[in-house]
Amino acid sequence: MNRTLRYVAVGTVAVALLAGGSAAAFADQPYDLHSPSPVVATAPAAAQLTAKASATTVNAWQEFRISGTAKGIKAGTKVTVQQKQGSKWVALPAQAPVNTTGTYSVRVKLGLKGVNQLRVGADGTISPVVSVTVR
Repeated sequence: MNRTLRYVAVGTVAVALLAGGSAAAFADQPYDLHSPSPVVATAPAAAQLTAKASATTVNAWQEFRISGTAKGIKAGTKVTVQQKQGSKWVALPAQAPVNTTGTYSVRVKLGLKGVNQLRVGADGTISPVVSVTVR
């Protein structure tokens, strides 16, 4: 047998083995190989807000910032600072939009002396509580 014929024979056997092996590997698949792969629906990720104050202690009416990230919240959506007053959360007149990178920064001034509990809210999503002491 000449060399060329031998290479053709080996190539043919190799292709047959690979094709048979591939067919065996896919034989247990429940769907047709030529159809599109099945689409699996997943729930959208829950929106999340983080918050961090630029200072933990400030003088009355001294400006500070609350900054953070907004995942799953559309750019341009306004975040609002809320302050705990008694047992209620009250919205303060401090808002800022979420930017295109998913971050925000709000300027805040507080006059209520003592430890103030603050959080940020947008579209029904609330951040963890941040404490700022006003002297």
